[in-house]
Amino acid sequence: MIAAAKLAQVYRHFGEVDAAERSPLYERVAVALSESGEALRAIEAAPARKRHPTVILAALHDLALAGRAPALAAAYAAADGDAAAGAAIDTLLRMTDSVVAIAVRRQTKTNETGHCAVLYPAIAEAARRVGANAVGLIDVGCSAGLNLNVDRVGITYSNGQSLGDPSSPVQLSCSIVGDRPIPTRAMPELVARVGVDLDPVDVTDADDARWLRACLWPDQPERVARLEAEMALTATAPALLLQGDAVEVLPGAFARVPADALPVVTTTWALSHFPLASRLRFLQRLDEAAAGRTVAWVSAEGVGVAPAIPTLGDRRASGHSIIGLAVFDRSARRADAIGRCWSHGRWLAWLADS
Repeated sequence: MIAAAKLAQVYRHFGEVDAAERSPLYERVAVALSESGEALRAIEAAPARKRHPTVILAALHDLALAGRAPALAAAYAAADGDAAAGAAIDTLLRMTDSVVAIAVRRQTKTNETGHCAVLYPAIAEAARRVGANAVGLIDVGCSAGLNLNVDRVGITYSNGQSLGDPSSPVQLSCSIVGDRPIPTRAMPELVARVGVDLDPVDVTDADDARWLRACLWPDQPERVARLEAEMALTATAPALLLQGDAVEVLPGAFARVPADALPVVTTTWALSHFPLASRLRFLQRLDEAAAGRTVAWVSAEGVGVAPAIPTLGDRRASGHSIIGLAVFDRSARRADAIGRCWSHGRWLAWLADS
């Protein structure tokens, strides 16, 4: 009873707090699940780490998108919260084993090319600092590798500045905080795109692509449309995706970057999933790679998450993230905080002198 009561609280909190402003549909579904003893018992069939609303709701959405839960799919398409709540409970009870199997097999994915509004100027700044004419990107925690399209999307900032490809089918917007403009220099040619992830997603695989869609909330059509454009863009030139723990895979990833290009490792809200010891080993891997060539690391992580990146005196869990740039040149390391950002890159304050 204690476990069920706690699970009910988690689902109610998710509905009334996390989903309330962004997804009325999921607000209604999550609250309904919290109020159904049968539904909660079905969710408890999943391992504890797989019972979170984002996982179970994505698994249910996957079944709907696959045509295996037509009533739920219809309710989602109509954005009918009451019908969706009933259909979600019914699907969960009828297909508990299928829901659990999907939840166990998959990792929830929050693919955001919106990160590119932060990454583009930071990567260009890294190249400027070392005089690089070509760059090889290594994205840690890449998921489907959408960040690796950073030079192939268009970005418009609220102050009128723009970067990237204005003709791209993927167009992003970002609000500028403060008076300092974004550097508008173009990044050099990208000659290698390598993604590293424990569970990389292949957008050319129908099941993987459906899972990416399932991780979106059904009543956010603008995000759905953008994901479709992002996946189509990625499919035209798929990146190399390496599966495994970043600390172990990074040496092989560096080897995929041509010798005359600057390897730029990017992490966007990925290191928070690493224990401190792994974050420190990650930093050591960068130091080791720099023994033979200059290496750069661009990060967008919560305050204090990225080792060696200054925190600017900001408090941890302060609601924003630090944009870091570290350059490793053999025995020397220069690490700076070059900006702050909010809402995973939708708001950006540039700090670095250029």
